[in-house]
Amino acid sequence: MYKLYCRTYQRMMRMASAFLPWRKPKLLEGENSLRKLPELIKSKNIESVLIVTDKGITSIGLMDGFLEGLRNEGVNFVVYDKTVPNPTIENIEEAYQMYKTNYCHGIVAFGGGSPMDCAKGVGARAARPNKTIQHMKGVLKVMKKLSPLFAIPTTAGTGSEATLAAVVTNSDKHEKYAIMDTSLIPHYAVLDPLLTVNLPPHITAATGIDALTHAIEAYIGKSNTKETIQCSQKAVKLIFENLYEAYSNGTNISARTNMQRAAYLAGIAFTRAYVGNVHAIAHTLGGFYSVPHGLANAIILPYVLEYYGSSVYKPLADLADLIGISEQDDTIEQKAKKFIHAIQQLNERTGIPKKVDGILVEDIPLMAERALKEANPLYPVPNILFKEDMLYLYNAIKA
Repeated sequence: MYKLYCRTYQRMMRMASAFLPWRKPKLLEGENSLRKLPELIKSKNIESVLIVTDKGITSIGLMDGFLEGLRNEGVNFVVYDKTVPNPTIENIEEAYQMYKTNYCHGIVAFGGGSPMDCAKGVGARAARPNKTIQHMKGVLKVMKKLSPLFAIPTTAGTGSEATLAAVVTNSDKHEKYAIMDTSLIPHYAVLDPLLTVNLPPHITAATGIDALTHAIEAYIGKSNTKETIQCSQKAVKLIFENLYEAYSNGTNISARTNMQRAAYLAGIAFTRAYVGNVHAIAHTLGGFYSVPHGLANAIILPYVLEYYGSSVYKPLADLADLIGISEQDDTIEQKAKKFIHAIQQLNERTGIPKKVDGILVEDIPLMAERALKEANPLYPVPNILFKEDMLYLYNAIKA
């Protein structure tokens, strides 16, 4: 009965989604495309913007050229750079106060997924000042137009520049959850590969497999559209062709450009087709132990795909064909297992560990409960998992 309830809920959500105001961000793409953004912001009659970023970005001066461009255009700005990995409600509230006290009319998210999540949270608070972040947890709790939101990814992973989701951490409860609303999709995104050339190899790897996880979970789920299938396929192919090169030769602009494109396409895919149990588990590891989200996804992905078994053989076999690792006389099962093995090999080549360090046995039951609460009934996963399934998976990934 519970499976029937979950599947019925998912079918209803899929039908309802056809009537939502979906949109994609307008893109500025290519080398030095960031230089065009200050003029664009000015052309929108925005006099003051809040820039949400982190200390890592400000410490290396990655924003300096952009800030100079804003000054030249006469656009006032204030910078919030206290965003932490797995951004907290406190981060959002601090940044929101800066937004209000400086009379900002636009928000710029500059960085990886964490600054983008934080910036989206600020936008939600500004749109709904009488609602707390906790009250906007879940699906379609904002439903109001946001101030212009400009997303500048400095990693090729989260795809947050294309998605409707902001993932937030409640530090007091060690809880990590998503706010999902079409109003949170950024209005503009800048895909400038020069912003990623100095990304450390381990971050290149983790964020790259994060994008792969988005594409695969969207692809194997039960809420695909023709567009999400195409986006997932393109993303998977680009990642297998370019991630190792970007990891081992970070100055290869072509590889960096292709990885940014892959992350964006994967973002388009999962914002309509959802993610799955990999993400549900990864979010608990972020909430309990601050494990970086991309790294958690990268480790968990092959374990969950193996656990799904025959329910994912056909879509994974198709992906094996797509990346050219199957042979003509392979069975569907053999192709699927080759694809999972290819993920494991890519993880190994890019230095992703096989297990998660630091998981405490006593935390596993609560994490399993929270992962199930996130996944069910919302995520249209190949298999509906129960508590014993989740307990098995946590113990499988535990170092």
